[in-house]
Amino acid sequence: MLTREGCPGNVLAIKDALEALEGRWKLLIMLSLSTGNKRFKQISKDIGGITDKMLSKELKILETNKLVTRTVYDTFPPTVEYAITEHGKSAEQILDVLYLWGVKHRKEIMGE
Repeated sequence: MLTREGCPGNVLAIKDALEALEGRWKLLIMLSLSTGNKRFKQISKDIGGITDKMLSKELKILETNKLVTRTVYDTFPPTVEYAITEHGKSAEQILDVLYLWGVKHRKEIMGE
């Protein structure tokens, strides 16, 4: 559990986590893949509003951080499928907490 004692030591771990998950799209991509393996266009459709160039870039970063795998099947044309890794699944609690906080935050800001 995170403690406030020795805070500078905790900064490195949080910095590493933020670098792996930073940005507008990475967590949304992982959320999309949490329901099962998907092809590029399926992920794009799930998320909405992301360009193909940005999705490609973010998937490469997630793959580098071992959060997502990319499998190319020997078909014509080649089929590419993305999947969340076990390491990526370990971040599902973050998605759950962000969802709950987001609902609460929206109510606070919107007054609903």
